[in-house]
Amino acid sequence: MSLPDNSTVLIVGAGPAGLTAALSLIHHGCRDLVIVDATVEGQNVSRAITIHSATVEALASIDAADGLLSRAIKGKSIRITSRDSQIFEAKFDPLKNHSAYPYAVFVPQNVTELVLGQKLQSLGVQVQRPHRVIGMKQNEKDPRVTDVSFENGQVIRARYVIGADGARSTIRTISGIEFSDPDGQDLGDHILAQMVAADVTFEPEPVGPLTIEGHLNGTFSSGSFFMLTPFGNHFNDELTRDGKPITKSIFRVGCAIPVKNGEPPHAPPKEYIQDLVDTYGPMCITSDISLNPTPIKIDQLVWSTRFRTHSAIADRTFTRLGAAIFLVGDAAHIHSPAGGQGMNLAMRDAIFLSEAITKHIQASAENPDVDDSILQEFADARHARASEIIGYSKNLLKLASLTYDTYAWWMPFSWASVRDLVLRILGRFDFVQSRVAWGMSGLGRR
Repeated sequence: MSLPDNSTVLIVGAGPAGLTAALSLIHHGCRDLVIVDATVEGQNVSRAITIHSATVEALASIDAADGLLSRAIKGKSIRITSRDSQIFEAKFDPLKNHSAYPYAVFVPQNVTELVLGQKLQSLGVQVQRPHRVIGMKQNEKDPRVTDVSFENGQVIRARYVIGADGARSTIRTISGIEFSDPDGQDLGDHILAQMVAADVTFEPEPVGPLTIEGHLNGTFSSGSFFMLTPFGNHFNDELTRDGKPITKSIFRVGCAIPVKNGEPPHAPPKEYIQDLVDTYGPMCITSDISLNPTPIKIDQLVWSTRFRTHSAIADRTFTRLGAAIFLVGDAAHIHSPAGGQGMNLAMRDAIFLSEAITKHIQASAENPDVDDSILQEFADARHARASEIIGYSKNLLKLASLTYDTYAWWMPFSWASVRDLVLRILGRFDFVQSRVAWGMSGLGRR
């Protein structure tokens, strides 16, 4: 499809961040925008699944929350367990004292993108596909405009460019923005440096507290951390691939892969995922009869992937190349999935950025020589927030990576055992549960 020659705002990337940016711009009165994506269609994969309270609030502020809430599972708590017993539970209910949305919602990323895309389309804006950016340069006639060129030869002249094009961002690369770990750390040999995620069904379908919808379950085991989130039948149609119908309940599983086990396959097969479940998962879903009197096996592997848990942040999220160039989402920052903060930070970035852009557009209409202070203030605030989130996720990762190896022969305990004991004790106090839920929710770091 042919692109327009000019646009006030060009959004590159139509994932959650890009779609949210477009919705927020329209909400704030800017309709002269184009949103493009390099892929032929949105990805039909699950990926991120958690939207926290602060993000639901932000989406509601631009009238974009209702569609997601009608499709999502409302989360009641996050549980931490050993393979056979509960260690700690953080219930979201206390958040009702701070928000009209006192819960997390669980919804696969492709469903999030579908709902946001439908909302955008209802407002008269269509994602333009496939259009891959290959270059940007300052316009020769207007120093506040950038000529953005595409692989198919088309060019758009834009005054604002939002790079929401992922961790390998073309916009970031062309803009000459560095991307590295703020602490200069290389987690290549970290115990939780690599992870696998999959959507699966089981036969027979498992039962027990950890299989009830509305809870995200994390299991500590020796050398790994395993996650289990029940989807029920809520997303069977959206997660169906290759025309294979799914009739059973779907579960999201995720597992840290010890470095000593080698690199996981690119798209881990069912046998690989089954081995992870049997080795590191809660006993109620294992096929090992010595651990589970009713052995459970993976029936259908719906989707699987591998990824690394390293952190990085752009050295700046706003620059000029003629137009004002911004980075949001994974283009601006990446970190481990601990705490489920990545997509949430991306969507809040996009909402707040769009508000700053519309303010700058209005100020420019009144004074063509207006400076960039509005935009720089936004960029500085969001860069600081991203650095804070990276630190938060690293701390959670360190907590999860403690091992059950004995500290010393003369001190027969492990740091992981101490962690579990402390969590069991602290978990008895409501204020501790509330504090953990508050930290996860994002309400204190919007």
